[in-house]
Amino acid sequence: MTIWALLVIMILVANLPWFSNKLFYCIPLNRAQQTNYGKSLAWCLLELVVLYFLMGFLVRYAEHATYGNIAPQGWEFYAVTACLFLVFAFPGFVYKVLWK
Repeated sequence: MTIWALLVIMILVANLPWFSNKLFYCIPLNRAQQTNYGKSLAWCLLELVVLYFLMGFLVRYAEHATYGNIAPQGWEFYAVTACLFLVFAFPGFVYKVLWK
């Protein structure tokens, strides 16, 4: 059950940067205050990277709390999870950049 809950949370968090014109949902950007401008793609990608690391800490804590120990991971694991996070963010990207 923990794995499914973490996957759902990860899908929601990966799409968060695309659905708001504020940085991290709380910091208004000067351009974003105008109605016809939105957050730039660079800000969305920066948010995506920061949220990836925050989710990594959350998953690491959940693994430690559930199983009691943390399995050692190599660079391959982080490359795969980063790509998976980008795949999870694709619906929000389509909505923000390609559809509008």
